[in-house]
Amino acid sequence: MTIESATWTAGPAAARDVALEVLLHGPISRSEIARRLKLSAGSLTRLSTPLIEDGLLVETGEYQDGRAGRPSRPLDIKPDSRHFLGMKLTGESLQGVVTDLRATVLHSISQALPSRAPDDVADAIAALVSELLEVAPDATALGIGLGGRIAEDGTVRSAPFLDWADVPLRHMVESRCNLPTVVQNDVIAFTEAEHWFGAGRGLERFAVVTLGAGAGYGLVEHDAIVSNDDAGIGLVGHWPLDPLGPLCPAGHRGCAHSVLTQSAIVSAVSSGIGREVDYAEAMSLAEAGDPVARRVVDDAGLGLGRLLAAIANLTMPQRIVLGGEGVQLFDVAADAVHAGIRRDRDPRAADIDLVTTPGDDLEWCRGAAVIAIQTYVLGTAV
Repeated sequence: MTIESATWTAGPAAARDVALEVLLHGPISRSEIARRLKLSAGSLTRLSTPLIEDGLLVETGEYQDGRAGRPSRPLDIKPDSRHFLGMKLTGESLQGVVTDLRATVLHSISQALPSRAPDDVADAIAALVSELLEVAPDATALGIGLGGRIAEDGTVRSAPFLDWADVPLRHMVESRCNLPTVVQNDVIAFTEAEHWFGAGRGLERFAVVTLGAGAGYGLVEHDAIVSNDDAGIGLVGHWPLDPLGPLCPAGHRGCAHSVLTQSAIVSAVSSGIGREVDYAEAMSLAEAGDPVARRVVDDAGLGLGRLLAAIANLTMPQRIVLGGEGVQLFDVAADAVHAGIRRDRDPRAADIDLVTTPGDDLEWCRGAAVIAIQTYVLGTAV
């Protein structure tokens, strides 16, 4: 089963390139498209006309570039011409969304997993797909994101939160759903969503840091994500932040995993105040001035600042995007975060351009949908 480029644009590869420019940068003038792709005006007209006739591209309002002559009509994509499904899989739940061609979330649903057994999870995914197809029966493909190492064929090599090893998830889902499916590490998917449609759009080099059940890191360089076979291990979680900090499950003292994750913060606050709290309450207590929560959250904020400084020092990104369900840490511990940055950053260096995302589960689902969109529009068979 494949997601074929022919279903995106008929005709030569150059037509696909035109459609992709409009998808990523539209509304965009014809002259700008021609400049970016090094096309003549005649060639662009020849390539774009069938795309307009097929309803993939549309002409928008008039644009005057200041030169003499008639104003041009910029081209834009028709987002609702295609629909995609995206899912986020955790150890406890499954959330799915319907998106358009620009990954705008149109509908979402979620459910608890009956168990972590691979067959039970695949059955739950199939059931959720059926519900989503009632909203978007024309959906082109499904993307699934999860924390772990994923092989090119969609096999989950390892997923600690699910206790999985070598589970052929893509095959299991496609055999149940008859829908082209792509499976990817959730941080890679999140990074690609920011790359194509988010805060990293149009940037040559930017980084992503995610906070939540784990600590994640992604890097885009020269319009491509930096990745290898170790992606999905969560290597940034081993980055040392506090030599006197708590131990992580791998035995590292004061690493990002032991300082920045939701479980680390919840455990420290709960232990300090003598009762169980969840992450939201830990943040609320810190904001209210509870001395234990304030100290724990500020220590985590200081560690986050040091991690951001290390990323900025080593990779010199134009921007760092912070996301994930634990991103509230940045707001609650903002002073400590900036103190951590100053601690490890040369004072002559430029300020780090930091952007935060909302931090809800839909971000992860949207990222999974973007992986499916990329596979589709780039003509990569899966």
